[in-house]
Amino acid sequence: MSITPMNFIYNLKYLLRGELGIFAVLGIMSIAIIIMNKVYDSR
Repeated sequence: MSITPMNFIYNLKYLLRGELGIFAVLGIMSIAIIIMNKVYDSR
């Protein structure tokens, strides 16, 4: 088994894509919760 530090650099784009996906899902969920709170709070 050989350790090549450049593989870490090559994998950064996949790490960034995963992090952006997580932040996008959390953002959509929080926006949906805010909208639902505004809709159902007016009762």
